[in-house]
Amino acid sequence: MLELSILGFLYDAPLHGYELRKRITALTGHVRPVAESTLYPAIKRLEAAGLLARATQPGAVAAPRHVLTLTEEGRRELRRRLAEPTKRDITDENRWFTVLAFLRHLDDAGAQAAVLRRRLAFLEEPASFFYDGDRPLRAEELDDPFRRGVLTIARATSRAELGWLRETLGSLGG
Repeated sequence: MLELSILGFLYDAPLHGYELRKRITALTGHVRPVAESTLYPAIKRLEAAGLLARATQPGAVAAPRHVLTLTEEGRRELRRRLAEPTKRDITDENRWFTVLAFLRHLDDAGAQAAVLRRRLAFLEEPASFFYDGDRPLRAEELDDPFRRGVLTIARATSRAELGWLRETLGSLGG
């Protein structure tokens, strides 16, 4: 997801590493803080793959800054990753939010709708965090107020997302 975030933010505008790190942290930092020791090797891999370019600009006060821009190949790669998210990208909420943050970069409403339909299908499957054998348990079936809280919050979040998905799919014609 780090690479997808890098590509997505650079699709919007050229950025230097510090600003890129701030934006990625704002998107995912509460769950997965981005360390420089993680970010800069990822940038180097993407640069080596020809997906982004680096240019040096003089610093206003300090040392020169390296500004990163997305290449045309990088733009194509971002759109490919958005159009073909992995199953984990659809089912893991944090990965899903990263895909969703950049899905507007897919120019084709049909391709956007196809991704949203995959998430919708996942959310419509019966599931729970807690089970009685193979049967998913509902919040109302639990005596534990904390587990009941987990399920109550998850249900509210899922209902909100289902409503948004259906509405957005309707507007996309899909």
